[in-house]
This record gives sequence, C-alpha cells and structure tokens, in this order.
Amino acid sequence: MTTDTPARLLTLLSLLQTPREWPGGELADRLGVSRRTVRRDIDRLRELGYPVQATMGADGGYRLVAGKAMPPLVLDDEEAVAIAVGLRAGAGHAVEGLDEASVRALAKLEQVLPSRLRHRVTTLQSATTPLTSGDGPSIAPETLTVMASTVAGHERLRFAYRAADGTATRRSTEPYRLVSTGRRWYLVAYDLDRDDWRTFRVDRVSEPFATGARFAPRELPTGDAAEYLRRSMQRRHESYEITVVFHAPAEAVAPLLPHWMGTPEPVDGCVSCVVRATVSGPVEWTAARLATTGLEFRVREPAELVECVRELGARLGRAAEPG
Repeated sequence: MTTDTPARLLTLLSLLQTPREWPGGELADRLGVSRRTVRRDIDRLRELGYPVQATMGADGGYRLVAGKAMPPLVLDDEEAVAIAVGLRAGAGHAVEGLDEASVRALAKLEQVLPSRLRHRVTTLQSATTPLTSGDGPSIAPETLTVMASTVAGHERLRFAYRAADGTATRRSTEPYRLVSTGRRWYLVAYDLDRDDWRTFRVDRVSEPFATGARFAPRELPTGDAAEYLRRSMQRRHESYEITVVFHAPAEAVAPLLPHWMGTPEPVDGCVSCVVRATVSGPVEWTAARLATTGLEFRVREPAELVECVRELGARLGRAAEPG
C-alpha cells in the first residue's frame, strides 16, 4: 500500500500517462488504496493542471487527455534515455527544424538525469553513427546545452572561438539567442570586449563556460535573432543569383540539394530541371556543393560560378592522374 501521498500521486500520474483508460477499481488495486482515495488523488492532479477525464459507468474510468497547457511529464528510465538520445543526435547534427526550444528541452532533461542514465545516454550516442547529408559540421550537444541554459537564464557566457581564418580568441558575451539554419547553429550575443553585437558559429566554439553572472538583456537592433543573423551573413558575403540546369528529373534532384537552393523546376518534358536561387558565400563553396550531388549539370550564371566550376573540374581531373 502506498501511504506517501506525493509518491502515490507520481505513481498515479505515471499510470495515467499510458495511452489507455484506467477503471477506478484497477487504479485502486495498483495503488493499494480505496476508490475514494483514487478520486481525491485525481482531483489533486486536476488542481495541478493535469487534464484527467472521467467516464461514467459501474466502475468508472480515467484517462489523461490533451489540455490547454503542457503539464510536467513523468518519464521512466527508458523513456528519458530515448528522448535524451534523440535530442542529442538532432542537436549534434543541426537537423533542420530542431530549434532553440528543443535544445532547451535537452538542457533541462540532462540537468536532472541521474548519473547512471547520463552514462547510458553518452554510451548510446557514441555507439550510434547517423546517416547525414554532410551539409554542416557536427557539434557537441554539451556545447549547445550550456549555451541554451545561459540564454534562458540571462547568464554571461565565456568561450574559446576559432575564426574562419583560424585565429583563436577568448570571448566574453551576453548570449541572446541560438539560431539554427538547418545546416549550422549560430549564437547571437553581445560581445562585451568589443562592445557590440556579434554572431558566432557554434561549431567553432569550444570550452563554453557559464559564469553565473546575471545580466539584463539588451535590445537587439533588429528585434529578431534570425533576421539579425541573416543581415550579418549578407554583410559578410554579397549574395548572387545562380541558374543551374540538371540533366535529371526534378524529383531526383530535389532530395540532393539543400533547402536554401529552392525547388527545382521541370524542363524539357520533365527529363531535366532548372534551379534558380539567390545564394551568399564564396562561389567555390557553391561549386563544390553542386558537384557533391553526383549528377550531370550545367551552370548558366553567374559567370564567376561558371569559371569556378571549370577550374574545379580541371583540378579534380589532375588529381586523378597517375603519379
């Protein structure tokens, strides 16, 4: 018999989270209490925000349904490990659609995981090799969770940073938001040493350290972190229009291209397709990304990309020549 009311409520909640209807008598037997006590416990859960629905009948039944707000969940060991592994895998490989909210969820979960479960998560993660497109670099989930925690808690963050040219610096920041582009994660933060806003590629961050020092959030110039990142990237690289014809059907090309290149349009009776997009960044990178599709294609514009693809092809040809 469960006489500890908090423990009994947790047990009852765990049972109700199973997607089925529980007769009152069965719940009473499971908990070792009377049906009257079960009804009182159900009322307590409702007061805590859990939407428990009752059905009429000789025995009566209860089930947990969707409500207006998300109440806390009770997870068993296997469920907690499964969720943590899934979130870690997604965070570490910058899966499109896995935004800052998902990383915050991972930070909260890992904060309360017992050491034995944290070890299981780490072991499973290290033993798993995901099949990814290779569009973006991998990131240690721990880096993201530390950053997410400091963003949520308005806590100053220090870290080591490696710039694109390899220059290593130490940064002291007031983190504002994490932004995922689908290929990479970025941190938008106020750089205290440079007295200005900056964006940082998270895969270039190491040794993130939450200082514990709180701060009042500043107002971001654009008001939106994603918009600030977009403008920042445009400042670093002028955008340009590309037109590329692939000698393959649109449905075969689309899965091989990153989302920022848009949707291929069928041409020539659907045996070929054309890609028109506005891109930013070095033309060398765009040329290499097109080549990794493994398909035959022809660049129509811009001229700089045409020349870059020509040089890339010649360089690869030379690399394949014997000795």
